Amino acid sequence: MTILELIYRRRSIRRFQNISIPFDHLQSIVDAARVAPSASNIQPLEYIIVDDPGLVPVIFPLTNWAGYLPRDSGRPPAGKEPAAFIAVLVNREISSNWASHDVGAAVENMILTALEKGIGACWIGSLNRIKIRHHLRIPQQYDLDCLLALGYPDEEPVIEELSDSVKYYKDDAGTLHVPKRKLSAILHHNSFSERKGSA
Repeated sequence: MTILELIYRRRSIRRFQNISIPFDHLQSIVDAARVAPSASNIQPLEYIIVDDPGLVPVIFPLTNWAGYLPRDSGRPPAGKEPAAFIAVLVNREISSNWASHDVGAAVENMILTALEKGIGACWIGSLNRIKIRHHLRIPQQYDLDCLLALGYPDEEPVIEELSDSVKYYKDDAGTLHVPKRKLSAILHHNSFSERKGSA
């Protein structure tokens, strides 16, 4: 599979199979984040893998899922929860104003690496940071930026052309539809006024 094919398959997953993820897979996912670009190569990010079967259910209720969907259909139901989380931390003592860019590059590396291994992911920024910090014993000089929820997918979201709303939705069969702008709507060539692209 090419990188572009992988990128086209990359969707947020919110329904997972009840299968544990081997630790070496989780470790290689974090390793992909480690080698992501970092502004001035400061590398302020660190990661906590959470895969303890007793701890994952403690962290799960402290996360919010799929803001466009009703709570009962956006949040993974019982038996479909993620098998693991990866917490993304920013060390304020060595951070810069560009840390959010570092996070974006690192998390996307993790999501694509996970997908290559057949593992689905959901990038979560809406969290109870105070309680998660306590449970994961995060030192005060670190900010908890986000969590990556991981598991083997139990759904197949689809991309569709954006028409009148950016809101993703589920159809009657439970399939998640994700509207995306057309290439011709966002691509300019040589100047802003020149449009390029037919897709």
